[in-house]
Amino acid sequence: MIKTRSIIFVLMTALTFFLTGQLFPQTETITSGDYSYQIVKGDPFNARIYKLKNGLTVYMTVYKDEPRIQTYIAVRAGSKFDPDDATGLAHYLEHMLFKGTDKYGTTDYSKEKVYLDEVINLYEIYRRTTDQTERKNIYHKIDSVSGIASHYAIANEYDKMLSSIGAKGTNAYTSVEQTVYTNNIPSNQLAKWLTIEAERFRNPVMRLFHTELEAVYEEKNRGLDNDENKLWEALYRGLFPTDPYGTHTTIGTIKDLKNPSIKKVLEYYHTYYVPNNMAICLSGDFDMDKAIKLIDEKFGSYLPKQVPVFNPPVEKPIESPIIETVYGPEPEELLIAYRFPGAVSHDADMLAMISKILYNRTAGLIDIDLNQSQKVLEASAFVDDMKDYSAFLLYGKPREGQTLEQVKDLLLAEVEKLKRGDFPDWLPGAIINNIKLTETKSLESNRRRAHSFVNAFVLGEPWEEYISQTERLSRITKEEIVKYANEHFGNNYVIGYKRKGEDKNVLKVEKPPITPIKVNRKSQSEFLKNIINTPAPPIKPEFVDYQKDIQRASLKNNIPVYYVENTENKTFNLYYVLDFGTNSDKKLGLAISYLEYLGTSKYSPAQLKEEFYKLGCSFSVSSSDEQVYVSLSGLSDNFEEGLELFEEFLSDIKPDKEALDNLVKDILKERADNMISRDKILWSAMFSYAQYGLKSPFRNVLSESELKSITPTDLVNILKELRDYPNIILYYGPLKLNSLTELLNEKHYIPDKFLPVPTAEKFTQLPTDNTKVDFVNYKDMVQAEVICLSKDGLYNKDKAPIIALYNEYFGSGMSGIAFQELRESKALAYAVFAGYSSPKEKEDSYYIFSYIGTQADKLSEALSGMFSILNDMPESENSFESAKNSLLNKIQTTRVTKTSILFSMLNAKKLGLDFDIQKEIYDEVPKLTMKDVVDFQKENVKGRKYTILVLGDKNKINMDVLSKYGKIKTLNIKEIFGY
Repeated sequence: MIKTRSIIFVLMTALTFFLTGQLFPQTETITSGDYSYQIVKGDPFNARIYKLKNGLTVYMTVYKDEPRIQTYIAVRAGSKFDPDDATGLAHYLEHMLFKGTDKYGTTDYSKEKVYLDEVINLYEIYRRTTDQTERKNIYHKIDSVSGIASHYAIANEYDKMLSSIGAKGTNAYTSVEQTVYTNNIPSNQLAKWLTIEAERFRNPVMRLFHTELEAVYEEKNRGLDNDENKLWEALYRGLFPTDPYGTHTTIGTIKDLKNPSIKKVLEYYHTYYVPNNMAICLSGDFDMDKAIKLIDEKFGSYLPKQVPVFNPPVEKPIESPIIETVYGPEPEELLIAYRFPGAVSHDADMLAMISKILYNRTAGLIDIDLNQSQKVLEASAFVDDMKDYSAFLLYGKPREGQTLEQVKDLLLAEVEKLKRGDFPDWLPGAIINNIKLTETKSLESNRRRAHSFVNAFVLGEPWEEYISQTERLSRITKEEIVKYANEHFGNNYVIGYKRKGEDKNVLKVEKPPITPIKVNRKSQSEFLKNIINTPAPPIKPEFVDYQKDIQRASLKNNIPVYYVENTENKTFNLYYVLDFGTNSDKKLGLAISYLEYLGTSKYSPAQLKEEFYKLGCSFSVSSSDEQVYVSLSGLSDNFEEGLELFEEFLSDIKPDKEALDNLVKDILKERADNMISRDKILWSAMFSYAQYGLKSPFRNVLSESELKSITPTDLVNILKELRDYPNIILYYGPLKLNSLTELLNEKHYIPDKFLPVPTAEKFTQLPTDNTKVDFVNYKDMVQAEVICLSKDGLYNKDKAPIIALYNEYFGSGMSGIAFQELRESKALAYAVFAGYSSPKEKEDSYYIFSYIGTQADKLSEALSGMFSILNDMPESENSFESAKNSLLNKIQTTRVTKTSILFSMLNAKKLGLDFDIQKEIYDEVPKLTMKDVVDFQKENVKGRKYTILVLGDKNKINMDVLSKYGKIKTLNIKEIFGY
């Protein structure tokens, strides 16, 4: 669909062209050999857009940051196209596209097909049957026949092939409009990747359906445990009462999940997975002329088909606020949504500009009036662009003692301020400059480049209009913004409240009786063998040489400067790094948080933010346990002005008691929220407690009484003193080194004598002497989340090669042993991973770790399965060779560039290294055998004692099962958080 505009808007555009001589970028068609493609003059992507004879769209852009290619295959087939009686269907299909075809994933498809066809028919009978006893009998038959069919299946052959060619990020996602399949591949593997993908989409086979359906059940249950997910679903039900955006969910309803139809999945595939409804999007280091020939060779024979036209329902106008409320144990929050026309409309441009006027993370109305002024805990505004309709959203989290209704009133007051035009005249221009900066940085990412193609294709937006949005935005006047806001923002919204409380409607998808299948690791299809055995042109690896790739200089008082030149664009990153952190001073973290709300004698906090925003620059100060990072980044043309403002701020910070009082209140509110956040409980508090006990860096925080007793002057003195400690300077940008040092010597404050670096408190990682269970009861949680953790020895660089190979074999992605056994074979989890974790500091230890998120009633099987593979790792020479090839391919084609060079050096120093450890890994891995991996597993993993962390609802978990593994300790939330 072409971008729609009113006649008035078209006439305005023509008038603009007459007065300025400028119009949208022009498209030109170029023919090269047998292929024609479109380019857009002035396109910063230098993209080519091809259309094959069968209608397949191909987007390409070259960016040679490393010899890899980011790939996306997009299908205009999302949840809005699901049949009303089979929601979740598009998402099912996404999962099944990993299971193989009649050529791979099977030892004998002709025999397998007999049983697969029977399973398809049984599911149709099951779907029509209402008698529960009869349904159980039918499902038992499905399970039995599926088990027979699985004898012919070869699990994870798709993932093994992608792993063998060195792919990263192998995955897919389904949304309302689209299903997108993603891989990041080495440049020399493009032909193989296209061969695999062409076969993958040719004839997907619905094998191992019932075990994969169980994984979808787990995914649904994770969503039911997620309060934010429930809030979004409720909000969109109110915003789109008749459109599938609100009536369908991507994963589907529980009713439809319990009554799946493989027949309908296949019908969906044949309807929407056709070349004229698909796009291949590539960005990276490759030859476009050669690539299009390969794509045509592999995909050109696909037959096009007319795709059903989707006519979205016409939603009735919202005349007054619609309120949706959900309940759950996690922190309260709210969303306000206004409904607008789709992304490919003039409204989309206005909404993009309005969202930045309200919220741009620095100088928007919400940034200054609500976040900077500490009137809410958190607030933002943004647009959810969809094809048929879009949503403009306001988000807020309350402070302590603040109601959600009060947050709503504050957000809506900012909308009213927008409608009055009560924002500075300079703001729209500054927004455009910062958008351009963001676009410049985005061009440095092949992932972002390729995903821009996905967005344009899915939304049906011509490329010339997609890339010209910033130009269009720059022409929107303040008067137009105010007029539009007054016409479109009234009481026509839906508000979703997420309140604390028991969700009395909480349900779950019950676990069906599934017999685990035996994973076939020994067999290989001929298709897979051909992929693995077909040679690819070699790519020589490149490793960072910290001496050659980083230039060095010194400022006054011997401050070291580490420099990497940016020859690509005019942006910069500057860092002052101090070699101490919060382990040296508990007040440091508070002081750095306080800095956000302070100004100088010349600028208020809000004015300071605005000045940086005008310059296209931003600053931040952050701390870890061991270091402080003070950073400035932005447009290099404004580097000197930004540096002056930055240094002026650091030297002239003014205390503000009210800001500190508000900050302390917000910290206490955040702490209370953390103690009811599942992620914070498991991955922060419980994880830290397992490593350190009660004396840990995580618990090394100021008490409530200490927070309330500290003064603004105390914190400002800490901040000002940061300049008096030794620091190193990191710079990535276009300024020449001598010019940089000259400028820094002049502008950067350097004391005559540095203060001594403060001593850090030491925290000891506890040995794992016996297996025990640390349990936290989380009421009404459908799933159980489990981490198994065991401490090993101190860092040893000589172990790096075998650890890298072990992790690639055992726990790396969907081709790893952990995923194959626990999800693919036994359907025990949606999310599962494991590995041998290396420390970041040479004084720290290695850890054996595993994670599994499973239904509470499957916890016994899940734990048993995890310990089974940890103690008796399945061996497969084929999987081992694939893992080795994958690891070597990844190293060959990975490049450390830009600021990553500087931080790679710092990270190496923390481990006592002065070289890139990847070189040693690359040199040693080819010498390693399956026996080496097995020996490593036996010596370092098998038979270990573990701390088992379990987060779940005690009423749903069989505690007797947990007690078999060790003594259970129910943890006190306040104690492990240390607040």
